[in-house]
Amino acid sequence: MPAFTVHSLSREEILSHRQALADILVNCVNGGASVSFMMPLSLSRAGEFWSAIAESVGRQERTVLVCKDETHQLAGTVQLVTDQPENQPHRADVAKLLVHEKARRQGIAMLLMDALEATARAQGKTVLVLDTATGSGAESFYQRAGWQKSGEIPRYALMPDGEMTGTTVFYKFL
Repeated sequence: MPAFTVHSLSREEILSHRQALADILVNCVNGGASVSFMMPLSLSRAGEFWSAIAESVGRQERTVLVCKDETHQLAGTVQLVTDQPENQPHRADVAKLLVHEKARRQGIAMLLMDALEATARAQGKTVLVLDTATGSGAESFYQRAGWQKSGEIPRYALMPDGEMTGTTVFYKFL
């Protein structure tokens, strides 16, 4: 089994890896992942997204984690959004768990989520929240990973192909 490493990226590192991060995002969205974008997602639009995320990291509003393979190529990423209202200092949101299709079924998503939870604990977070498309493979992944389903919201968003989907909301106590 290949060796993978997970670590956080600084603002500057995100900008230097912007093309690889954009490639992962495009691959996932154009493959049908419901992560806020519509098909076809261009590399330039994905690059703009990652530039904005780099600035958010620079403002210490979130942490971006990446998983690299043994050749130091990016295989996946996830974000911990810690910029919350002042009455929720104990909470963070999970966003954009993405694994390139070439790297799937190797445990990368679980490695990223385990590292994200450790990062959240180190930052004093005790409640994590996320949502995902109802009926998706991601929904069953989060259940296997020990997340608690709190409910579903019908007709919440469009899938990348334009089809309407509900969202399932999950939480996890740390």
